[in-house]
Amino acid sequence: MDRYPPIAEHGLVGDLQTAALISSQGVLDWFASPRFDSPSVFAALLDHDRGGYCRLGPDLSGDVTCRQLYYPDTAVLVTRFMSPDGVGEVIDWMLPHDTGLATDRHTVVRLARTVRGTVRFEFECSPRFDYGRADHEARVDGGDAEFRGPDLTVHLRSTFPLQQQGKDVVGAVTLNAGEQAGLVLTTCAAGGEAPQQPTVDSLTEQMWKSVNFWQLWVRQSNYRGRWTDMVHRSAITLKLLTYAPSGGLVAAATMGLPEQVGGERNWDYRFTWIRDASLSVRALLDLGFTDEALAFTGWLGNRLRERLDMPGERLQIMYRVDGDPKLSEEILEHFEGYRGSYPVRAGNAAMDQLQLDIYGEALYALAEARRFGVQPGYHGWQAAAQTLDWLADNWDRPDEGIWETRGGRQDFTFSRVMTWVAFDRGLRLAEDFARPADIPRWRDTRDAVLKQIMERGWSEKEQALVQHYGSDTLDASLLVIPRVGLLAPRDPVWLSTLDAMDRKLVSDSLVYRYDPAASPDGLRGSEGTFSLCSFLYVDALARAGRLRQARYAFEKMLTYANHVGLFAEEIGPSGEQLGNFPQAFTHLSLIMAATTLDEALDRAYRH
Repeated sequence: MDRYPPIAEHGLVGDLQTAALISSQGVLDWFASPRFDSPSVFAALLDHDRGGYCRLGPDLSGDVTCRQLYYPDTAVLVTRFMSPDGVGEVIDWMLPHDTGLATDRHTVVRLARTVRGTVRFEFECSPRFDYGRADHEARVDGGDAEFRGPDLTVHLRSTFPLQQQGKDVVGAVTLNAGEQAGLVLTTCAAGGEAPQQPTVDSLTEQMWKSVNFWQLWVRQSNYRGRWTDMVHRSAITLKLLTYAPSGGLVAAATMGLPEQVGGERNWDYRFTWIRDASLSVRALLDLGFTDEALAFTGWLGNRLRERLDMPGERLQIMYRVDGDPKLSEEILEHFEGYRGSYPVRAGNAAMDQLQLDIYGEALYALAEARRFGVQPGYHGWQAAAQTLDWLADNWDRPDEGIWETRGGRQDFTFSRVMTWVAFDRGLRLAEDFARPADIPRWRDTRDAVLKQIMERGWSEKEQALVQHYGSDTLDASLLVIPRVGLLAPRDPVWLSTLDAMDRKLVSDSLVYRYDPAASPDGLRGSEGTFSLCSFLYVDALARAGRLRQARYAFEKMLTYANHVGLFAEEIGPSGEQLGNFPQAFTHLSLIMAATTLDEALDRAYRH
């Protein structure tokens, strides 16, 4: 067992309320319960010794090759172990909670089987409650085990015998070709009822139910383009990162994974960002997954209504998955961090930042829902209209910007771009649905924002729109400009900006967010290329008619996906994945790039 496997050496399983990471060596090394944003039960990925893990697989000290794949079009993960003595598999999944009701009961199922020869599977279960801070009691009786923490209980039911080892549990089972064994790991509130004792037949039946659930869901997709496998894998990943009871989409399943190994850029991404989730609406609608897209617009509408007639900002940049705005940041001082990447942060202090772009993303999401006949109710529209009335008085302020820098507020151009989007989409909604609105004021504000962007966001030196007013620093967030319609995809101003990004931010088709040396962000260290930006770059190239360049860049980006098609936040200098994993922003931008590129290629071939 590697102390710290590469971030990319994992697959994701989930039940639509929380998720777990399982390495290609069969180690469950990240799992929080009962929700994405709950304290961890297993967190060996952040501290091998204190975090806790659950391993099922053969002894890897010999000549064993590990491979991992998803059962086609599902979130059922298969980890294969091949050796001269035999070939074994561990199949992992979580039972989906698709009713939309929140529950404290979550189950990971692990099924071992031998497909050739003989394989001896070893099992270790070492939970560590509350990020490894809380003590627990363990009890074992045959194939049953129980771990009791202060607020949470882990029940373990196995088809093979288990033994207690201190406060952990171990076991082993030897399987010949065609034989299977398995276990059910269930977390619930302290004192919760244990699950029934499983049989191999009952576990197999549950596996096929999970397979059917995911394959039936994927069949809703209307995508018929060139990259079906990758687009559908990205859609499944977005679904896995969605908290079904509220419709909120978390930015990633994990916390604390570094943007630079050994550095301090280690954030908690298990929350719902207005920006990320709003952009997912368009990606999901493009594929035909309307239920998920509309569930989030409902979540967003609730956030807007909460602030009606209250002073201060109308939206926070992020929330907990149920809409709770409180997510203060703490440092887990006892965790060493992934390969020494310290500090490990739980919660996110950026919740208090001012990021004015979120209003544009919110209105963008509501406007996209309009394409499917979703008409805002009166009270929902009232919340949106009051937000725009407020924004008309408050848009022209420095803020922290999209990248949540901690180096002070600036007049970020991207924030102004999305402010323009807020008023542009608000005007469209008001006119399309004949809703009451201060249309003259909104139109005047929209036009004033555009004029300010073009006059103050332009750098004569770079011949480009830049990160913030008064600077010459480029910023890849502006790659959304042609997508949102601020400028036409072949407008000379935009093409000049795109050329400048090619010179300064693009490295072998991979795109950096910005240059921290040229624009200090208040943090030490560097970071890799940002995968979201690399896919936005493909989108912008395709819209500009640079199809050969766009397609080559897209195909190269796909080679950086991990072995099961997942992406983290960034790509490092040697092609390694960095940051929290998997990241929703990356996968939704992959979908956006694929659909844009498909449409552009189809048009070109028709002509």
